[in-house]
Amino acid sequence: MRALDQGKISTNQRLYTDEALCANRYQMAVRKRVTLPLEMKGIAKDEGIEPEKLHRLIRSGRAVIPSNPRHKNLKPCAIGENLRVKINANIGTSRDYIDLREELEKVRVAIQFGADAIMDLSTGGDIRSIRRKIMGKSTVPVGTVPIYQAVCKTSKRGGPVNMKDDDLFKTIEEHAKDGVDFMTVHCGVTQQTAASLLKHKRVTGVVSRGGALLVAWMHKNGRENPLYKDYDYLLELAKEHEFTLSLGDGLRPGSIADATDVPQLHELMVLGKLVDRARDAGVQAMVEGPGHVPLNQIEANVRIEKSICKGAPFYVLGPLVTDIGAGYDHITGAIGGALAAYFGADFLCYVTPSEHLSLPTVDDVREGVIASRIAAHAADVAKGRGADWDRKMSEARKAFDWERMFSLSLDPEKARSYRARRGSTSPKVCSMCGDLCAMKMVDKLLDEQ
Repeated sequence: MRALDQGKISTNQRLYTDEALCANRYQMAVRKRVTLPLEMKGIAKDEGIEPEKLHRLIRSGRAVIPSNPRHKNLKPCAIGENLRVKINANIGTSRDYIDLREELEKVRVAIQFGADAIMDLSTGGDIRSIRRKIMGKSTVPVGTVPIYQAVCKTSKRGGPVNMKDDDLFKTIEEHAKDGVDFMTVHCGVTQQTAASLLKHKRVTGVVSRGGALLVAWMHKNGRENPLYKDYDYLLELAKEHEFTLSLGDGLRPGSIADATDVPQLHELMVLGKLVDRARDAGVQAMVEGPGHVPLNQIEANVRIEKSICKGAPFYVLGPLVTDIGAGYDHITGAIGGALAAYFGADFLCYVTPSEHLSLPTVDDVREGVIASRIAAHAADVAKGRGADWDRKMSEARKAFDWERMFSLSLDPEKARSYRARRGSTSPKVCSMCGDLCAMKMVDKLLDEQ
């Protein structure tokens, strides 16, 4: 394990390390039972729960508040048990397509339509500059996958397999200093878990980019994954810079045929132990979950993660419930996301229509965010939260109050355009039913009684 340069740690940070066993000011407040930061009280109010309940969730590790103090324009949110289901939108450049203006517009659109967090997955262009611009634009937590930038830096040295341990950890520290609130780190991809891929053949192999990079690196170098081997050092960095760990599922299934297989579960067992170590160190951690899972396995996947990881917040990609949705995977992901969230997943990573096909456009981002919001809200309603919104929409429909319906919709502009493109001669009906409107007919009959 590496030792941090204590001379570079501020007085407050040293107080956290020496006296509080906490990753950030929220955990410090809970551990030391001092006055809560105003943001934390605001979060409890937004969630409709008592601050004391949020205390317990944070203290137990069943909820996290990704919040790097260097992210100055951030409005923090809590992710975890008994809280509103949150959603994340992935953005970022690729080596084939680099347009900073478009990425910043994706940030704006994602937040406008309800994303609770954003992940910058950039692999093309000036990655650090792009990240800093996104950080400055985003008022919601920002996450990254540092290994992407670390391996991009090795292109002049022969590619990803020539990455050094320090390349990775220096990149993590750079992201932290830029204000990144949470980072995906594939610590569970070990030599042992990767070896299980040889015994259990998969249809789609390894589909996680970070997972694949580490499998290739370990195979070429004959060494253990640095994120696992030096996990204690990673925890020190997380504590010093106050970022949350998102323990990545590098061996997640990329097809429903591979769902809930031995490599996936083997990695999850490792992640469960790493969650314990993070909690012992006072570091916030959540766990990432599988991508492709058929409907009949979703409940089991959520319950297994919650058991093995002792209630750690579960962050799932989709999950996608079928492999045939090319061009419509925002729908396959929303179906799986709604079910996963109902059974206890806490954080849904959106899927866009361009999943598996191309880098998403701004329109794809909007469609993906809205689909995931529907999924998250559907799960919340089924668990007894947020149904007043639906009631207001139903009352507006009953009253044929179109403007009220538009204002209550997830995408008012789209709802308004659909109403206008085939409008009715009467403001009291739509062009679908006209005078045969069911509500109108029955209301008239009841009025005559």
